[in-house]
Amino acid sequence: MSETPVKQQSTTAYYGQAVASFAVALGATAVGIYSLDVSGWIRAFLAISVLYLTTSAFTLAKVIRDRQEADQIISRVDQARLEKILAEHDPFKPAA
Repeated sequence: MSETPVKQQSTTAYYGQAVASFAVALGATAVGIYSLDVSGWIRAFLAISVLYLTTSAFTLAKVIRDRQEADQIISRVDQARLEKILAEHDPFKPAA
């Protein structure tokens, strides 16, 4: 009665699309900042802001993924304990 969790694997095409999308978005932002009619200091500030936002987004995604993995491990341990208790339980055994 034990169910094996299905682990979803991303396809190579999905991974490639995600990388390409990220590269296009970052490139378009860089071109946009470069094309602005403002001083170099403002461009530098915007570029640093984009880099900070990008690294923050990666960090947030990692933290969320790590929390989900930890919750899955706890859930598996609880499920294993429950299955052990149910396997050892004999409803026809007289009470002691």
